[in-house]
Amino acid sequence: MMKSMSFLALAITFIFFNNSLATAVTYNVLDLGAKRDGKTDSTKSFVTAWATACGSMKPAIIYVPTGRYLIQSLHFRGQCYNSAITIRIDGTLVAPSDYGVIGNPGNWLLFEGVSGVTVRGGILDGQGTGLWACKASGKSCPSGATTLAFVNSGNVKILGLTSLNSQMFHIVVNGCRDVKIQGVKVSAAGNSPNTDGIHVQLSSGVTILNSKISTGDDCVSIGPGTTNLWIENVLCGPGHGISIGSLAKDFEEAGVQNVTVKTVTFTGTQNGVRIKAWGRPSTGFVKSVIFQHITMINVQNPIIIDQNYCPNNLNCPGQVSGVKISDIVYQDIHGSSATQIALKFDCSKKNPCSGIRLEDVKLSYMAQPAEASCVNAGGTSLGLIEPTNCLLV
Repeated sequence: MMKSMSFLALAITFIFFNNSLATAVTYNVLDLGAKRDGKTDSTKSFVTAWATACGSMKPAIIYVPTGRYLIQSLHFRGQCYNSAITIRIDGTLVAPSDYGVIGNPGNWLLFEGVSGVTVRGGILDGQGTGLWACKASGKSCPSGATTLAFVNSGNVKILGLTSLNSQMFHIVVNGCRDVKIQGVKVSAAGNSPNTDGIHVQLSSGVTILNSKISTGDDCVSIGPGTTNLWIENVLCGPGHGISIGSLAKDFEEAGVQNVTVKTVTFTGTQNGVRIKAWGRPSTGFVKSVIFQHITMINVQNPIIIDQNYCPNNLNCPGQVSGVKISDIVYQDIHGSSATQIALKFDCSKKNPCSGIRLEDVKLSYMAQPAEASCVNAGGTSLGLIEPTNCLLV
């Protein structure tokens, strides 16, 4: 009897699932006038596809077949009449070669106020090399565009996407809830400026899984107001590591809490796991963070907390950081440092770091135990710790 009931339940689930797929309406951008030659502007076709899908009462699929599609800045707005829109990309979306076209608006592909959107597959080519060269030359240049941004949205999935050569940030999640990023590949030159792989801020319930990020800035940057973030099985390098911050840009600032970073390999990066805050007053905080099962391969700063953050020592505030950092766990972290000091906690004199816990940390420098540096940092250690623990108990 139980087997019969189980079979019946499974059959009903299967029928429901297939019916829900069958009711989805598909909009092929080629049918709406898009050209896949990489030269003809196909922006209007994507605008039409979104307007139709968003206005549909049924689940909708926007399908982008193989080919290269030249796209200018797009703003996909909610609220839609359904909460199940999938953008399935088998081709490549290409930004204009003139970096000023999308560099001034600040976003290339922007989703705002949407719910239940999935971006699946495909390649986004931001063609950012021209803007990087402009910035390197010291000329007056646009700040640049984020390739893909979700703002004030929920129940979002980004699956199997590749982002190439973004002008600035590759993927941004801002003011969102329940976002899954899985199987993503990010690629940009190691010297490309401000090309963070994935940036999360003011968001809750974000997961980043099974991804490979090679870029010129942070592989993942975690901004103020980020809570319940899970990062697992990520390859990072080149890049600046995985960073919480920079914080204390503003005095009134939301905190960062409940962050887990596990099973990550850093290769040749500037930093490994980093928390950074400007040296100025702030209401911000960082607490309940776990860095676990981390491998470092020739990383310049494998473990670092920097509460006197000031890149290139230009226009440093020179004040005491108000950000409170507590309950940070470093567990099972091993590998090699490219510098002698592999563990550096430079914390605030006014708000010392507290509750730091080191468990089974082994980092070497040139095949010898590395060194540690602690300023205004307190906590405990467990198991083998190399370099020698310098935390104040």
